[in-house]
Amino acid sequence: MLAGLAIALGGCGFADSHAPLPSFMRIKEAGPATPEPAPDVKIVVRGQMEIVFLATSYPRDVRVATPRRAVRGPGWTACVQAQLTSAIGSPLGVQTYIVTIVDGKIVDRRRAEVDDTCGSETFEPI
Repeated sequence: MLAGLAIALGGCGFADSHAPLPSFMRIKEAGPATPEPAPDVKIVVRGQMEIVFLATSYPRDVRVATPRRAVRGPGWTACVQAQLTSAIGSPLGVQTYIVTIVDGKIVDRRRAEVDDTCGSETFEPI
């Protein structure tokens, strides 16, 4: 009898949303996550410029495109471009990167490729 009582009481910790218990005793189902609003890419990039470009590349004429929902994972992606200088001081011209923004922070950046469609984006100066 004592073992049966222990098993019955132990099961109370696992009362999920489908358990045959009164609703106030069940764990609430998690609703769909609210989508993160589109970030202000101009502000994010301006505040985190050192994540996108090396300081020694002396980024100039920095421009950003409209953010798009990330295809994989949470957050947003945006194309960012600037005039850059090489480590030896010669001009590299316009270089384009893709940044991933989650919760207002740049969490990843990589050089843009043809498949990223940054060439068809409209850029605005920051």
